[in-house]
Amino acid sequence: MEFAPSPRALEYQEKLLDFMDSYIYPAEPIYAAQMAESGNPNFHPPILEELKTEAKKRGLWNLFHPHEDEAWGSPGLSNLDYAPLAEIMGRSPYIAPEAMNCNAPDTGNMEVLQLFGTDEHKEKWLKPLLAGEINSAFCMTEPDVASSDATNVQLRMDADGDEYVLNGRKWFASNALHANCKVLIVMGKTNVDAAKHRQQSMMVVPIDTPGVTIVRGLPVFGYMDREGHAEILFEDVRVPKTALLAEEGDGFMISQARLGPGRIHHCMRSIGMAERALDLMIGRAQNRVTFGEPVANRSNIQDWIAEARIEIEMIRLLTFKTAWLMDTVGNQKARIEIAAIKVAGPSVALKIIDRAIQVHGGGGITDDFPLASFYAHQRTLRLADGPDEVHKRTIAQVELRRISPEWNKKK
Repeated sequence: MEFAPSPRALEYQEKLLDFMDSYIYPAEPIYAAQMAESGNPNFHPPILEELKTEAKKRGLWNLFHPHEDEAWGSPGLSNLDYAPLAEIMGRSPYIAPEAMNCNAPDTGNMEVLQLFGTDEHKEKWLKPLLAGEINSAFCMTEPDVASSDATNVQLRMDADGDEYVLNGRKWFASNALHANCKVLIVMGKTNVDAAKHRQQSMMVVPIDTPGVTIVRGLPVFGYMDREGHAEILFEDVRVPKTALLAEEGDGFMISQARLGPGRIHHCMRSIGMAERALDLMIGRAQNRVTFGEPVANRSNIQDWIAEARIEIEMIRLLTFKTAWLMDTVGNQKARIEIAAIKVAGPSVALKIIDRAIQVHGGGGITDDFPLASFYAHQRTLRLADGPDEVHKRTIAQVELRRISPEWNKKK
């Protein structure tokens, strides 16, 4: 296993670190002020468009995209080369990824359109997404069923002549309240009589299609994220049959293809949040005095700092191994490592962020520091893209069958 960054990756890291120091971190208070002045939790602050323009100039655009495309500035980096870049972006998670067109769920949706979209889909939706002109949402989770099992989805997609008619309800459709959201990728059932994993399909649905109603934005630990997590009602929504991605019954397959890179991107950004939380914890501990000594002199605080460094290095190595496997043997053969990093990444980040909050005292739970929002984001990530328990179940089943190959196989 060779985890040393390539010369190309090192070049991009240097460029990205300079962009973060010169533009992203200085933009954070401007972003906060523009959001506050707007009075709209879903406002699109002008500073983001300025950052996007600068990122394009610097060649820091579509870094996530594994397919090299000069027209859209995609450098075609490997997962292993992209990993440290996503980590750096994670240090300012609400600005940096979108400033470089590397934000979820758009990254996953662009991958889906690239791999499974028709020429019409690519022209109408993929091109403006790659250009950062529009945004998109992904609609899979539903309020009335346990969506950790994607085969449970109930939204119906019934064929009617040259159209499909969609009826159902989705929620936690991230990005659906983004000011520039123009299109949804929706998962539903086209054939309830098919085999369990062949009942589902995915379709491209413009957000302004008649019958699509944004019911509400869902708060996350009291935060109304700018891009929104929407509950959406589909009532007799008609789309042409050309809206179908791949073939009928391919919905589950597409969801698995989409979630592999998406899961590891989240984990990469989690490491970045953990690193920034550690920096903040150290700075606070060195500059605050209790009982006549800097807080940093306390043995328990030094334990927390040491444990944080150890755990970050461990999780980074697991992430690099996973990225390397995805590059060398493919997502399917790396599925256990993808599951492992999805569990471990947010858990490690949460522990470090929580301790940083503790060192900050009352300030840590306010918006004067990014720690409280980091904590909410990471706690949410233990559910997003599949809860921890689903990923642990996958790992456990592989381990059980390693010892007993026929373990719990259905006859």
